[in-house]
Amino acid sequence: MSDLLSDVLQTAVYDRLSGDADLGAIVGVHVYNAMPAGPVPDLYVLIGEESVKDASDQSGAGAVHDLSISVMSTANSFLVLKQAAAAIWSALDSASLMPSRGRIVGLWFRASQAKRSSAGQRKIDLKFRARLEV
Repeated sequence: MSDLLSDVLQTAVYDRLSGDADLGAIVGVHVYNAMPAGPVPDLYVLIGEESVKDASDQSGAGAVHDLSISVMSTANSFLVLKQAAAAIWSALDSASLMPSRGRIVGLWFRASQAKRSSAGQRKIDLKFRARLEV
C-alpha cells in the first residue's frame, strides 16, 4: 500500500501551490515537481523528497507520507524565501486537498530549515506529514 497514493498526493499539493494567489504573487509560475531543463529562475518552489510508511489498520489501507517542499533563491536575503515559505504553509493549511483517489485525512507542518550553500544560494526546506487512506 505504501506508495499507492504518492502520485495523487504530489498532484494535489502541486495543484494547490501552483494555483495559490498569494504564493503566485511571490514566485510567479515557478512551482515545480521536478527541476526544469535549462536555466532556473532566481526564485522557485520545488516539491521534493518523500518517504512513505504503511499505516493500514482494521478500517482499511492507509499510509503516512513525509514530504519536503523547498523554496530556493539566489537572493541576498532570506526574507523573500520566508515570505514564500509562509505562503506555502498557509496554502496547505487553509485548504482541504482533493486527491483524484483516496482521501487525505490530514496534512500537518512538521519543521523547516533555512540554509545557505557555499555558492551563495539560499534554501528553505519545509517538511509536512500527510495521512492518506484508500
